[in-house]
Amino acid sequence: MFNEMTGEDGVVRSPYEGVSRWLEETGAAALMLKTEEAEAIFRRIGITFAVYGEGGDPERLIPFDLIPRVFDAVEWRRIERGVKQRARALNAFLWDVYHRGEILKAGIVPERLVYQNAAFLPEMIGVGPPGRVYSHIVGIDIVRTGERLFQVLEDNCRTPSGVSYKLETRTIMMRMFPELFQTLSIEPVDDYPSLLRKTLEEVAPPACKGDPTVVILTPGALNSAYYEHSFLSDQMGVDLVEPRDLFVDDGRVWMRTTQGPRRVDVIYRRIDDAFLDPITFRADSALGVAGLMQAYRTGGVTICSAPGAGVADDKAVYCYVPDMIRFYLGEAPILENVRTWRCSEPDEAAYVLENLGDLVVKEVHGSGGYGMLIGPKATAGEIAAYAERIRADPDGFIAQPTLELSVAPSLAGGRIAPRHVDLRPYCLVGRTMRLTPGALTRVALREGSLVVNSSQGGGVKDTWVLSE
Repeated sequence: MFNEMTGEDGVVRSPYEGVSRWLEETGAAALMLKTEEAEAIFRRIGITFAVYGEGGDPERLIPFDLIPRVFDAVEWRRIERGVKQRARALNAFLWDVYHRGEILKAGIVPERLVYQNAAFLPEMIGVGPPGRVYSHIVGIDIVRTGERLFQVLEDNCRTPSGVSYKLETRTIMMRMFPELFQTLSIEPVDDYPSLLRKTLEEVAPPACKGDPTVVILTPGALNSAYYEHSFLSDQMGVDLVEPRDLFVDDGRVWMRTTQGPRRVDVIYRRIDDAFLDPITFRADSALGVAGLMQAYRTGGVTICSAPGAGVADDKAVYCYVPDMIRFYLGEAPILENVRTWRCSEPDEAAYVLENLGDLVVKEVHGSGGYGMLIGPKATAGEIAAYAERIRADPDGFIAQPTLELSVAPSLAGGRIAPRHVDLRPYCLVGRTMRLTPGALTRVALREGSLVVNSSQGGGVKDTWVLSE
């Protein structure tokens, strides 16, 4: 596997030279004390996430690994170009499937993957979001498997979470180790909230006259990502609202305030499609705003990301993103997909069933690391049970090889040791595309684990991009 600090020859790579010197001078014992200090800060600020389905208090501190992950400017430029290319293609695909369906007519993407997809919303057919932007915050999960080999593991086009951890880890690192930021040329990331607000303002609806009013719509304090909702609201200087704070009148959305109703132009929603509007979707939704979809369809409000955007980040549709790039952009993909087998295809399902012990299998609509089978780590009984699930619903699964994910130095078990990592950059899509020079790095803190999700024992670390 590729070691990001020492490379294939065991010599410290140039991006990590400063970090390597710092680790040698500081030592693991001192770093452990700093970790305790960081945890105290996290606890005081309330940087938590929730794990559903557990007894007792499900709130947890996000595990923080204070050894940063480092990219040089050349590496980051390639990642940036690849992520922006992918975000353009995904938004073009969403416009196409809700309008002309050219990529389906051309036989490049099977129609059933779109029209029979639970995330596809017939209510969105013919609806044109401002600027043809459906996914305004695109989170692309990337793995590194070699010196120059970056591959996309999956796309997140709905409401990718975790950006608050990206920003908070940087704040804490600057607070605890200011000398590192004085001696190393590290690109800043603190402008992300202002860029996010600018992006949201750029997609204000046709009915908006003057400066747009932006709000973040949250399900409430019990949501697993509520800390992030409140954090972004505070950082952007916009109101955090719950559904009961909004109402629709005369084709516009209004916010209840102590000074009376205030018009709302752009809603950054953190509520799933099915619960947005009890008139259009689930009638039993207590989280919806009645009439919201009608206001959206008639240009009275912009919803970010657009309802129905999830059809583009389905794990089966993911297989076709390189083809989307060629079809819509006329370009070769900068970042390739990880090799993926679709169990909906009989030949590919047969291969997967014969090789379950060597593969990673995922639910097409799964998230958070749940519902996965990691073949090499599974018992014979677990493999047999998972095989039955695939046979019962082959359309519901995809499989990928067990990748040798790159490792980066991490503080685990009181010592500095390599741990597997992935990367989630956040691409903001408005009238222009923006990508801050940094990302969320997730780390599998358990030795040998490939699962980086915080709900499955993973942690986060700061991501540094060095200046030219």
